[in-house]
Amino acid sequence: MDRVCSDNSLVDSSEYMELTIAGMVCRHCVAEVERVLRAQGLTVEEVELGRARVAETELSPDARRRLVEALEASGFRLVTDHAAEVVERVKLAVMHHVREEPDCRLNLSACVERQTGEPYAVASRIFSQSEGRTIEKYHIAQKVERVKELLSYGDRTVSEIAYLTGYSTTAHLSRQFKEVTGMTPSQYADALAAGKASRLPISDI
Repeated sequence: MDRVCSDNSLVDSSEYMELTIAGMVCRHCVAEVERVLRAQGLTVEEVELGRARVAETELSPDARRRLVEALEASGFRLVTDHAAEVVERVKLAVMHHVREEPDCRLNLSACVERQTGEPYAVASRIFSQSEGRTIEKYHIAQKVERVKELLSYGDRTVSEIAYLTGYSTTAHLSRQFKEVTGMTPSQYADALAAGKASRLPISDI
Protein backbone atom coordinates (compact mmCIF):
# COMPACT_ATOMS: atom_id res chain seq x y z
CA MET A 1 0.00 0.00 0.00
CA ASP A 2 1.26 3.46 -0.85
CA ARG A 3 2.35 5.58 2.08
CA VAL A 4 2.24 9.36 2.08
CA CYS A 5 4.99 10.80 4.25
CA SER A 6 4.30 13.47 6.84
CA ASP A 7 5.75 15.94 4.33
CA ASN A 8 3.30 15.76 1.43
CA SER A 9 5.96 16.87 -1.04
CA LEU A 10 7.49 13.39 -0.73
CA VAL A 11 5.28 10.49 -1.86
CA ASP A 12 6.80 7.10 -1.05
CA SER A 13 5.40 4.01 -2.78
CA SER A 14 7.97 1.71 -1.06
CA GLU A 15 9.62 1.37 -4.49
CA TYR A 16 10.34 5.02 -5.30
CA MET A 17 9.77 8.56 -4.09
CA GLU A 18 7.91 11.21 -6.08
CA LEU A 19 8.73 14.88 -5.55
CA THR A 20 6.44 17.72 -6.60
CA ILE A 21 8.51 20.71 -7.70
CA ALA A 22 7.20 24.21 -8.45
CA GLY A 23 8.70 26.60 -10.99
CA MET A 24 9.30 24.13 -13.83
CA VAL A 25 7.98 25.55 -17.10
CA CYS A 26 10.16 24.20 -19.92
CA ARG A 27 12.49 21.41 -21.02
CA HIS A 28 15.47 23.37 -19.74
CA CYS A 29 13.88 23.28 -16.28
CA VAL A 30 13.55 19.50 -16.53
CA ALA A 31 17.25 19.17 -17.33
CA GLU A 32 18.24 21.54 -14.52
CA VAL A 33 16.13 19.75 -11.92
CA GLU A 34 17.62 16.43 -12.99
CA ARG A 35 21.09 17.93 -12.60
CA VAL A 36 20.27 19.21 -9.09
CA LEU A 37 18.86 15.86 -7.99
CA ARG A 38 21.88 13.95 -9.26
CA ALA A 39 24.22 16.46 -7.61
CA GLN A 40 22.45 15.67 -4.33
CA GLY A 41 23.31 12.01 -4.78
CA LEU A 42 19.80 10.90 -5.69
CA THR A 43 19.10 8.15 -8.22
CA VAL A 44 16.84 9.81 -10.78
CA GLU A 45 14.27 7.58 -12.47
CA GLU A 46 12.20 10.24 -14.23
CA VAL A 47 11.79 14.01 -14.36
CA GLU A 48 8.92 15.83 -16.05
CA LEU A 49 7.35 19.25 -15.64
CA GLY A 50 6.30 19.64 -12.02
CA ARG A 51 7.50 16.34 -10.65
CA ALA A 52 10.42 13.97 -10.32
CA ARG A 53 10.76 10.33 -9.34
CA VAL A 54 13.84 9.01 -7.54
CA ALA A 55 14.77 5.48 -6.47
CA GLU A 56 15.35 6.47 -2.86
CA THR A 57 12.28 5.87 -0.67
CA GLU A 58 13.14 8.35 2.08
CA LEU A 59 15.33 11.35 2.84
CA SER A 60 16.94 12.25 6.12
CA PRO A 61 16.05 15.71 7.47
CA ASP A 62 19.56 16.86 6.55
CA ALA A 63 19.33 15.51 3.00
CA ARG A 64 15.92 17.09 2.56
CA ARG A 65 17.21 20.48 3.76
CA ARG A 66 20.11 20.32 1.30
CA LEU A 67 17.75 19.37 -1.52
CA VAL A 68 15.39 22.26 -0.72
CA GLU A 69 18.31 24.70 -0.69
CA ALA A 70 19.76 23.34 -3.95
CA LEU A 71 16.42 23.55 -5.75
CA GLU A 72 15.79 27.08 -4.49
CA ALA A 73 19.27 28.14 -5.65
CA SER A 74 18.20 27.12 -9.17
CA GLY A 75 14.85 28.91 -8.95
CA PHE A 76 12.64 25.95 -8.04
CA ARG A 77 10.67 25.01 -4.92
CA LEU A 78 9.88 21.67 -3.33
CA VAL A 79 6.13 21.72 -2.73
CA THR A 80 5.39 21.06 0.93
CA ASP A 81 1.61 20.77 1.35
CA HIS A 82 -1.34 19.23 -0.45
CA ALA A 83 -3.05 22.47 -1.48
CA ALA A 84 0.15 23.85 -3.00
CA GLU A 85 0.66 20.56 -4.82
CA VAL A 86 -2.85 20.71 -6.29
CA VAL A 87 -2.30 24.32 -7.43
CA GLU A 88 1.00 23.44 -9.09
CA ARG A 89 -0.51 20.45 -10.86
CA VAL A 90 -3.49 22.50 -12.05
CA LYS A 91 -1.06 24.98 -13.61
CA LEU A 92 0.81 22.16 -15.32
CA ALA A 93 -2.46 20.68 -16.60
CA VAL A 94 -3.47 24.03 -18.06
CA MET A 95 -0.08 24.54 -19.71
CA HIS A 96 -0.25 21.05 -21.24
CA HIS A 97 -3.79 21.70 -22.43
CA VAL A 98 -3.03 25.10 -23.97
CA ARG A 99 0.10 23.89 -25.70
CA GLU A 100 -1.66 20.77 -27.00
CA GLU A 101 0.76 18.26 -25.58
CA PRO A 102 0.07 14.84 -27.17
CA ASP A 103 -0.72 13.26 -23.78
CA CYS A 104 -3.37 15.86 -22.87
CA ARG A 105 -5.90 16.16 -25.69
CA LEU A 106 -8.81 16.02 -23.27
CA ASN A 107 -11.16 18.78 -22.25
CA LEU A 108 -9.77 21.07 -19.57
CA SER A 109 -11.65 19.56 -16.62
CA ALA A 110 -10.59 16.02 -17.56
CA CYS A 111 -6.98 17.17 -17.98
CA VAL A 112 -7.02 18.84 -14.55
CA GLU A 113 -8.54 15.77 -12.90
CA ARG A 114 -5.94 13.49 -14.45
CA GLN A 115 -3.03 15.69 -13.40
CA THR A 116 -4.23 16.37 -9.85
CA GLY A 117 -6.02 13.15 -8.96
CA GLU A 118 -8.84 15.31 -7.59
CA PRO A 119 -12.41 15.89 -8.84
CA TYR A 120 -12.50 19.09 -10.87
CA ALA A 121 -14.75 20.84 -8.33
CA VAL A 122 -12.25 20.13 -5.53
CA ALA A 123 -9.22 21.21 -7.59
CA SER A 124 -11.09 24.34 -8.69
CA ARG A 125 -11.96 25.31 -5.11
CA ILE A 126 -8.39 24.79 -3.88
CA PHE A 127 -6.98 26.73 -6.84
CA SER A 128 -9.36 29.66 -6.41
CA GLN A 129 -8.73 29.91 -2.67
CA SER A 130 -4.97 29.86 -3.18
CA GLU A 131 -4.63 31.99 -6.33
CA GLY A 132 -7.55 34.41 -6.00
CA ARG A 133 -8.82 33.55 -9.50
CA THR A 134 -10.55 30.63 -11.15
CA ILE A 135 -8.96 27.90 -13.22
CA GLU A 136 -10.91 29.27 -16.18
CA LYS A 137 -9.35 32.73 -15.78
CA TYR A 138 -5.89 31.19 -15.52
CA HIS A 139 -6.63 29.11 -18.62
CA ILE A 140 -7.59 32.24 -20.58
CA ALA A 141 -4.41 34.02 -19.43
CA GLN A 142 -2.28 31.10 -20.60
CA LYS A 143 -4.09 30.92 -23.95
CA VAL A 144 -3.60 34.64 -24.56
CA GLU A 145 0.09 34.35 -23.72
CA ARG A 146 0.37 31.42 -26.12
CA VAL A 147 -1.27 33.54 -28.83
CA LYS A 148 1.29 36.29 -28.11
CA GLU A 149 4.09 33.76 -28.52
CA LEU A 150 2.77 32.51 -31.85
CA LEU A 151 2.23 36.08 -33.09
CA SER A 152 5.83 36.91 -32.21
CA TYR A 153 7.10 34.27 -34.66
CA GLY A 154 5.34 36.04 -37.54
CA ASP A 155 4.85 32.87 -39.60
CA ARG A 156 1.14 32.16 -39.02
CA THR A 157 -2.10 33.99 -39.70
CA VAL A 158 -4.49 34.84 -36.88
CA SER A 159 -6.85 32.20 -38.28
CA GLU A 160 -4.15 29.53 -38.04
CA ILE A 161 -3.28 30.64 -34.50
CA ALA A 162 -6.95 30.45 -33.50
CA TYR A 163 -7.06 26.84 -34.68
CA LEU A 164 -3.80 25.94 -32.90
CA THR A 165 -4.93 27.44 -29.60
CA GLY A 166 -8.41 25.94 -29.55
CA TYR A 167 -10.53 28.99 -30.35
CA SER A 168 -13.72 28.21 -32.27
CA THR A 169 -13.35 31.28 -34.51
CA THR A 170 -10.90 34.07 -35.25
CA ALA A 171 -13.47 36.50 -33.89
CA HIS A 172 -13.56 34.64 -30.56
CA LEU A 173 -9.76 34.79 -30.30
CA SER A 174 -9.66 38.49 -31.19
CA ARG A 175 -12.40 39.37 -28.70
CA GLN A 176 -10.80 37.51 -25.80
CA PHE A 177 -7.31 38.75 -26.70
CA LYS A 178 -8.52 42.37 -26.66
CA GLU A 179 -10.34 41.87 -23.35
CA VAL A 180 -7.06 40.75 -21.74
CA THR A 181 -4.50 42.97 -23.51
CA GLY A 182 -6.51 45.98 -24.70
CA MET A 183 -5.31 45.33 -28.25
CA THR A 184 -6.38 43.20 -31.18
CA PRO A 185 -3.92 40.50 -32.29
CA SER A 186 -2.90 42.64 -35.28
CA GLN A 187 -2.34 45.69 -33.09
CA TYR A 188 -0.26 43.58 -30.71
CA ALA A 189 1.86 42.22 -33.56
CA ASP A 190 2.50 45.77 -34.79
CA ALA A 191 3.38 46.94 -31.26
CA LEU A 192 5.70 43.96 -30.81
CA ALA A 193 7.50 44.77 -34.07
CA ALA A 194 7.90 48.37 -32.89
CA GLY A 195 9.30 47.25 -29.54
CA LYS A 196 6.26 48.59 -27.68
CA ALA A 197 4.86 45.27 -26.44
CA SER A 198 6.27 42.35 -24.52
CA ARG A 199 5.39 38.90 -23.23
CA LEU A 200 5.22 37.54 -19.70
CA PRO A 201 7.32 34.59 -18.53
CA ILE A 202 5.03 31.57 -18.20
CA SER A 203 5.75 31.34 -14.47
CA ASP A 204 4.48 34.92 -13.98
CA ILE A 205 1.08 34.39 -15.59
